Amino acid sequence: MRPIEKRNMATRMMNMAKAAVETAATLNDAELPAKYCETLWYAAYTNANREKRVAQQLGQRSVEHFLPVYESERRWKDRRVRLQMPLFPGYVFVRMALRERVRVLQIPGVARLVGFGGMPKALPEEEIEALRAGLAGGIRAKPHPFLTIGRRVRVKSGPLAGLQGILTKRKNRVRLVVSVELIQRSVAVEMDEADVEPA
Repeated sequence: MRPIEKRNMATRMMNMAKAAVETAATLNDAELPAKYCETLWYAAYTNANREKRVAQQLGQRSVEHFLPVYESERRWKDRRVRLQMPLFPGYVFVRMALRERVRVLQIPGVARLVGFGGMPKALPEEEIEALRAGLAGGIRAKPHPFLTIGRRVRVKSGPLAGLQGILTKRKNRVRLVVSVELIQRSVAVEMDEADVEPA
């Protein structure tokens, strides 16, 4: 298949998906299953380097969202610059009912809502809320390679209380690696070993 044919096919499939979403959005609440009306957190997958723009558009549309960032120092030719970079590159978290998903999917830069078989899958509410509280409380997190194996622990105190992750040690420092399974991404937070317990 030639590149132009692939592009045309992708455009047709995207239009069909948007039409299906718009049809679902026009049904009234009484006709929808309960899962379409429940407000939950979802991961919106964005085009490259569009996370901040998508977050801005979500704010303009009054859609609750969460774009976790961290501070990174970059060296340019003549100076050092501190930048706010997405903690989960390519993703913005949105809190909404599925019946409202067209408001998110219509935003330029949003590729899709993450899920399986064409159906968006909700993220665990407690994980997102703990991450929000931790970052708001001044916890410094950085992206980390995705981890699934290791010593599982639960944070028992502080802004990240209740959050589970994998404990790692590096250069005499203890880190908690928190993974968001659905998007296969992890972040690392420096912790005091006394603040965690076996999960």
